[in-house]
Amino acid sequence: MVERTRQESREAFILHGYPYRETSLLLETFTRTFGRVSMVARGARSPRSPLRGVLLAFQPLALSWFGKGELRTLARAEWVGGQPLLHGEALMCGFYLNELLLRLLPREDPHDALFTRYWETLRRLVPHGNSAPALRSFERALLKELGYAMALERDGASGRAIDPAKTYRYDPERGPIEVEDAGPEPRVSGRALLDMGRDDYADPQTQQQAKALMRTLINHRLDYQPLKSRQIFRDLLAL
Repeated sequence: MVERTRQESREAFILHGYPYRETSLLLETFTRTFGRVSMVARGARSPRSPLRGVLLAFQPLALSWFGKGELRTLARAEWVGGQPLLHGEALMCGFYLNELLLRLLPREDPHDALFTRYWETLRRLVPHGNSAPALRSFERALLKELGYAMALERDGASGRAIDPAKTYRYDPERGPIEVEDAGPEPRVSGRALLDMGRDDYADPQTQQQAKALMRTLINHRLDYQPLKSRQIFRDLLAL
């Protein structure tokens, strides 16, 4: 649990902001020290507020807040800098990362390593390039932080080492299991599993299979509730 005292200049990112009353904002933040923290930024939408132009998503901030309830009160926000603004595909990928954190991370549960990985992933997102390797790496790190680390080196049924020449299905609770048929579930090659274990997504087939596999595992942890960011991205591609 978060220590319910005043906090000063804590590293944080804003995951989402909601209008609140006439001039305020409700913020969902991801902090290095305290994990997800909800807070109200009073008067932040007022034209004269010093918070206007500072409370931006995907930008590293130093936040100070106080309060004893589940909803804290933001006292001050400072831009730390060093993170370019996201545009285009990179921006949509950023929304996807934020939605994953909002949907899967429990409140007030610190994840220092995941905070660092999130920041690194934002730096790796490329406006007109291939952001898939960065996303797959972050998804794996997120599942590990939640206690669902992926088994990628041994067959979950036999215990044998993964064979790059064989085909597997991936059971969310047991890991990869060798199969010979096509089957309705996503199949993944041993080569792709081993590539994922090395965070190596240079092979196009590995990229494709890793995307399908991670989508299945993320959906499982979300109880198959759809992600809004995925639907928005699909709608934009259909324009």
